Amino acid sequence: MEIEKLQGIIEAILFAMGDSVKLNQIAAVIGHDEDTTRKIIHNMMDKYEQQDRGIRILELENSFQMCTKKEMYEYLIQIAKQPRKYVLTDVLLETLSIVAYKQPVTKLEIEKIRGVKSDHAVNKLVEYGLVEEVGRMDAPGRPLLFGTTEEFLRRFSVQSLDDLPSINPEQVEHFKEEAEEEAQLKLDI
Repeated sequence: MEIEKLQGIIEAILFAMGDSVKLNQIAAVIGHDEDTTRKIIHNMMDKYEQQDRGIRILELENSFQMCTKKEMYEYLIQIAKQPRKYVLTDVLLETLSIVAYKQPVTKLEIEKIRGVKSDHAVNKLVEYGLVEEVGRMDAPGRPLLFGTTEEFLRRFSVQSLDDLPSINPEQVEHFKEEAEEEAQLKLDI
């Protein structure tokens, strides 16, 4: 295999793993002995320095790790300080509306309503600061209860939960009928 291809493989491994990777593991993957692998990696390290790249490879005992050069930290801090924009997918909006109208609510209750696992959706909403743990249910296993946050109110321009639009009872009946029909279709198949 040509040297550029080997370097590409090593670069991909170190980038994807994030943490340090043992020299013997890298050598086994590229099919070379440890001395040759070390020389290839040292060659890459020299190239990164000469090309003034934003990354470097560190040697840590018998392992290697890709990391950012310390000269780049100020740029990373600038980007990290920028407010993160997030997208509320249909799944997240559906989960958020369940939490908003049913709170305090457990993941299990959310999953019963949605009909699918909701761990990822709830975790994303917590990460976005729209939902938070508000306590534990007094039941076996003491499941976590979730509710909306002040950030939720701010983002949706609602002063309080009482200001959320009310659900039309006829529409609820219609949704129930649709869900029952869909469930029956699945049972018939």
